[in-house]
Amino acid sequence: MKNLVITLIFIFLTQFTYSQDILDGIPRDGAYDKDIRDGGKDRMIQDYQYVRESDVMWSTKIERVIDLREKMNQVFYYPLSPINDRQNLIDVLTQAIQEGSITAYGNATNDDEFQSPMSPSEVANIGLNELGLQPVEIEEIEDPETGDALLDTTYNNFSDYTHNVKSYRIKEEWFFDKQRSVMEVRIIGICPVIDRYDDDGIYIGPSSLFWVYFPEARKILSKSEVFNHRKNDAARLTYDDIFHKRFFSSRIVKESNKYDRSIRDYKEGIDALLESEKIKEEIFNLEHDLWEY
Repeated sequence: MKNLVITLIFIFLTQFTYSQDILDGIPRDGAYDKDIRDGGKDRMIQDYQYVRESDVMWSTKIERVIDLREKMNQVFYYPLSPINDRQNLIDVLTQAIQEGSITAYGNATNDDEFQSPMSPSEVANIGLNELGLQPVEIEEIEDPETGDALLDTTYNNFSDYTHNVKSYRIKEEWFFDKQRSVMEVRIIGICPVIDRYDDDGIYIGPSSLFWVYFPEARKILSKSEVFNHRKNDAARLTYDDIFHKRFFSSRIVKESNKYDRSIRDYKEGIDALLESEKIKEEIFNLEHDLWEY
């Protein structure tokens, strides 16, 4: 009898909650509410382990390129238009920049040390200018009710440049912490890159848009949901999870060196790919050689 009463109460509460959603005009797109759709209020950022300078016995800075045309990396590119619970990475970053939640840094091709902060309007224009599209227009209009002057901003072809982001540059630092005897990596910055073409449609080359300081962006990325490539909607990931767990494919294009040059400056074609694999293998062997078996 007791179990029957509990079951009836549970059914009543379930039906009441569902009916309440309908009465409030909030149709639920799913069988249950997901906290991440409400801004991810309960989601916590996984803090990095504190590292002392004296405990770092070796470190090197690495720059990678994440190519969104690779199947594993398509979660960064899709969906092309925002849906109720997902946005592609460039939309997440640009929206946060426009809201003032994170800061973008310019002169991205030559400066990866976050020395040139950009305003939101500069960020909105930079991609359009690179593609040869009409930039943001700001015009003054009159409020028909009060007669006050208002600034109206029109973002022309803004989506065109976000869809042209086909890769990301990732700046990170690898280090060995002798206190914990672990090799770790910390992502420092993210830079979206677009492909440039001339008026005849001939490919010119990649163009870096802006840098975003990754530790600052984590609070936004941890609330931005990503499709789980294992096709489990009950275990969605966030962009912060993707980066933290290294669920992406990339190639190394630069390692810190005395010349401050990239691999493409001294290797081409297949030799550049082999050099990238050589650097990755050296990092792996360094950690492996510190242990005895």
